[in-house]
Amino acid sequence: MNHAGPGAPTGAADAAAPSPAERARTLVYLGRTGMLATLSRRHPGHPFGSVMPYALDETGRPLFLISSMAMHTQNLEGDARASLLVTGPGAAQDPLAAGRVTLLGEAVRVPTADSPPARAAYLARQPKAVHWVDFGDFAFWTLEVADVYWVGGFAAMDWVDARAFLSARPDPLADVGAAIVEHMNRDHADALALLARVLAGEAAEQASLLEVDRLGMKLGLSSAGRLWTTRVAFPREVTTAEDARAVLIEMVRGCRAPRPASP
Repeated sequence: MNHAGPGAPTGAADAAAPSPAERARTLVYLGRTGMLATLSRRHPGHPFGSVMPYALDETGRPLFLISSMAMHTQNLEGDARASLLVTGPGAAQDPLAAGRVTLLGEAVRVPTADSPPARAAYLARQPKAVHWVDFGDFAFWTLEVADVYWVGGFAAMDWVDARAFLSARPDPLADVGAAIVEHMNRDHADALALLARVLAGEAAEQASLLEVDRLGMKLGLSSAGRLWTTRVAFPREVTTAEDARAVLIEMVRGCRAPRPASP
């Protein structure tokens, strides 16, 4: 079975959606761990990948708490250029269909005067780090984001200006989106198939909710061994779980309402 790739029909793919900058910002906000790529000192010019827990400072830049003994720290001291790859929800199940974002820039040490807010922000996101945050060989670093590459799944990708990324805000449903997705897939798969058929013109044997945001939702569809996705827009912007529930009920009821007979 294959996913619909670039150029394949995607139904309501042009339905209203957040900008790539907002979607990239939301992905980074939701993440806790990424892959940090640095330039190897041992093998000059060769990329070196490290698992990297991170938090975000007040501007949206990634914060790292790293030891001077770590190979990636030694690499950064020789060449500050780095990138951080963050994958979105669902990557473990279907990595190519899930969203991901790569932040490129230079890593710099956080000045001593800025360490207290960095410490608070980092521990709020990485509470286990309380056991080593005060070790003498650990220090906070931040990635000065210079450019962003966002991929939203198949046939959805774009470069995002760093200023647009940093000025964007995470989607208001970011913290409740996973619960909405789990609830709809567990209890309302039939309603999702109905929404896909009526609102996106996509008839499918099975439908699942992949993502939800303030402007709509992304559905995964399957039929006769074919897998593809489509987007369905909400009739209005939603900002809370309660709003999302009300809008989804309204949309399903509208799809189930009898249609007037054609003259």
